[in-house]
Amino acid sequence: MPVVAIALALSAAVAHAAWNVIAHNVSRAGVPFLWWGAVASSIIWVGVIPFTGGLGTDDVHGFLLGIGVSAVLHVLYMAVLQRGYQLGDLSTVYATARGSGPFLAVIIAVVLLGERPSAIALGGVALVLVGVIAVGLIDRSASAPRRGLDPAVLFGVLTGVMIATYTVWDAHAVREWSLSPVAFMVGATLLQVPVYSAAVGRRWRAVWQLGRLQWRRIIAFGILSPLSYILVLQAITIAPVALIAPLREVSVVLISLFGAFVLKESRPGLRIAASLVVVAGVVLLAF
Repeated sequence: MPVVAIALALSAAVAHAAWNVIAHNVSRAGVPFLWWGAVASSIIWVGVIPFTGGLGTDDVHGFLLGIGVSAVLHVLYMAVLQRGYQLGDLSTVYATARGSGPFLAVIIAVVLLGERPSAIALGGVALVLVGVIAVGLIDRSASAPRRGLDPAVLFGVLTGVMIATYTVWDAHAVREWSLSPVAFMVGATLLQVPVYSAAVGRRWRAVWQLGRLQWRRIIAFGILSPLSYILVLQAITIAPVALIAPLREVSVVLISLFGAFVLKESRPGLRIAASLVVVAGVVLLAF
């Protein structure tokens, strides 16, 4: 895989981990945060579009179709994810989603997009996924056991399905219509604002209060969250989705290490071991 694609995917992982660390508390505010996130992201990045190739294409119909479907998929993704957080443990939902999402994306990319990664590359994908899932198991083992079907696992898998779906669609749209990643991201995000506005309902006081108290973190999210996905979209224009999708999930490991060394969370040795597995996978992907 091209070194540039690896650098873009790993940079995306760093940006994704950074906004999660900065805004992890405010992100639990639910719909008010989602509204602010969509608004901040659109305002901050819309000015970048003229300097990054505009729409990237003269096919306006393709652009509108691409961002329209992507916006719907991302809203569904957030709805399933938030529901999972309401019913189950945060660590279980997050790790299950981030493990199953790229796994399904690899399968879909091979079946529908006709991608054919090499055996070595697929070995790297497997190691990355094993490391990411191991982080989830470490967090899971530290929580209270459940009896019966854990809704966190169910909604984690459903979230993974949505991750795989929007990843493959976005890759198809950007490639098929030669769309600019920045314009694509801004368009899809802007279309989400009316949906979140309707979801807010009568809770606008909570929205304004959140904005007043957490505006710094909202701005950080508005910069870093879109940046992380723009880098991913750029990477999939020069490398297979089957390789980029797992590589971006290195963010899970980065957050786990942050928890171990900064927040002093449990089992630092196991977290380091899982991280080394991921690093080994990245090395294989590089070849």
